[in-house]
Amino acid sequence: MKKLLPIILIGIMMSSCQKEVRTDYIIEGTAKDVYNGIRVYLNELDQRGRPVPVDTAIVLNGSFTFNGKVPYPKLYFLTMNGSPGRIPLMIENTKMTLDVDKKILSNSILSGSDSHDLLHEFNTTLNKIKEDLNTVSKNYSDAQFLRDSVNMKSDKVVLEKLQEKLANYPFDFIEEHSNSNTVLEIFQSQLRVANADYPKIKTLFDNLDQSVKITQKGITIKSIIEQTIAKIEAQKNTAIGAIAPPFSAPDPEGKELAISEVYSKGKITIIDFWAAWCGPCRRENPNLVKIYDQYHDKGLEIIGVSLDGRRGQQNPKEAWIKAIEDDKLTWNHVSNLTYFDKIAQSYNVNAIPAMFILDDKGAIIAKNLRGKALELKVAELLN
Repeated sequence: MKKLLPIILIGIMMSSCQKEVRTDYIIEGTAKDVYNGIRVYLNELDQRGRPVPVDTAIVLNGSFTFNGKVPYPKLYFLTMNGSPGRIPLMIENTKMTLDVDKKILSNSILSGSDSHDLLHEFNTTLNKIKEDLNTVSKNYSDAQFLRDSVNMKSDKVVLEKLQEKLANYPFDFIEEHSNSNTVLEIFQSQLRVANADYPKIKTLFDNLDQSVKITQKGITIKSIIEQTIAKIEAQKNTAIGAIAPPFSAPDPEGKELAISEVYSKGKITIIDFWAAWCGPCRRENPNLVKIYDQYHDKGLEIIGVSLDGRRGQQNPKEAWIKAIEDDKLTWNHVSNLTYFDKIAQSYNVNAIPAMFILDDKGAIIAKNLRGKALELKVAELLN
């Protein structure tokens, strides 16, 4: 029995050292020298990046408290009346303490959240790389000004290494911490980077822990990645010289018509994405009628792809056919009557009117022309 007693005591001590498991969070804040009654806000960012308060606390005797629940560790931003700026906080269901610096909110310290510690580690390292990069960039510029070839050469080597380090660090960090919800915030920042490497981003996302991917934020990021990759592919598929993506859709009589059936009949073919509800499209139609009447006998074909079927249209097919008749559009027409459908997506069409000119083999030879520019291009190709 005497031998068992130390083992029991050790077990009790070990269990008491484990982090408390909670299903809610509590943030105990201290705000030194802040007047009673000052309001503190916990905010989420909306789709435009604007803060939206989700909870409010009032400072009393230098203290305030937030209580709540999160489905998974989430990023919030704390603001306080009378203090500029905001504090990023990774909140998770645990007990946390927050020491607020009212003069410089960014100097405030949150303790108790592993997710927040991880985000802080990432930002600290990232900022250090940026500082080093700025220093070396200045040194390189100074060496260029002084025509110091020796330092120019050495600074350039360091500069290139730091640039590579800066580009790779977010990806390396995500890969190292693939089981943490914190990396979703880093993913989101990478999605805003110009010319982001989306295939690499997708691979990293696919390798995340399943528990991270199935969160609402994970699902949203996955959707953005997939939509952006599809858009990139569509841009490649509709570049000048590319073979136009194939498609077929019902004509006004319900018969399927393929784009290949149209461009094979003429020397050039205009694909015109439009809709009965689209004012700019309807204003462009007289110009198209004029061009078609003038050049159809010389080998011009047109196929109108209607994007009617948007929410609120009472009878999309009726509106489509009436617009064809009213505007005297005597060429080929097709529509799935489902607004910006798969055809529009495959051509990376996000706004209408949008036009593509194909040769008799289906290769794209011009696009995004309207008015006089379209007329001149058709004349150049057929005269």
